[in-house]
Amino acid sequence: MVRRNEESSNTRDAAQRRTLLQVLLLNAGLAAGLLIAGLSADSSALIANALDNTSDAFVYGISYYAVSRPQRWKTIAALVSGVLLLILAVSVAIDVIRRFTTGTEPLGPVMIAMAFIATAINALCIKLLARDRRGDVNLRAAWTFSINDFVSNLGILIAGALVFLVGQSWPDLVIGFAIAAVAAYGGIEILRDAIRSRSSNSSRNN
Repeated sequence: MVRRNEESSNTRDAAQRRTLLQVLLLNAGLAAGLLIAGLSADSSALIANALDNTSDAFVYGISYYAVSRPQRWKTIAALVSGVLLLILAVSVAIDVIRRFTTGTEPLGPVMIAMAFIATAINALCIKLLARDRRGDVNLRAAWTFSINDFVSNLGILIAGALVFLVGQSWPDLVIGFAIAAVAAYGGIEILRDAIRSRSSNSSRNN
């Protein structure tokens, strides 16, 4: 029975690691594309999303490492994920303020095109993570990151359309700030979940 449980655990860990590696590569590639497009289009929202996906790829890498480790490592990985998301939120908010004071002229069509691509990739990541998201705190953090990205890209689609229609930059700045707020909320939720998980494990061990 013990051996069977170990084999089942190893199979589950291998599947989770494979999933995390897939979403890591998808987010790393997407981050590079969004950053290039954001700089070319002078878009705060796209640059914010590029930073978000860069953070995601890093977190998925940490999660990949923690999957087969003890629960303590998984909790630490989730805590790091939450802190990184909060740092991202602050960085994006600062960039939005900078662009508001210096002035920007984002290109709506580029924003829309990249947001469509990003939304499709995020939807694929959500699908890949769906079966494992209730597994542990580490996978729940990865799920939160993917949902955060999906919502952000829907916002960029709206911002891109408004920039194109009104010919002004304020929709891009508003969505950039909204992405920062969503990231901050996600970071807080991940930290709360990690703290609850650590407390629960401590209680069981005692």
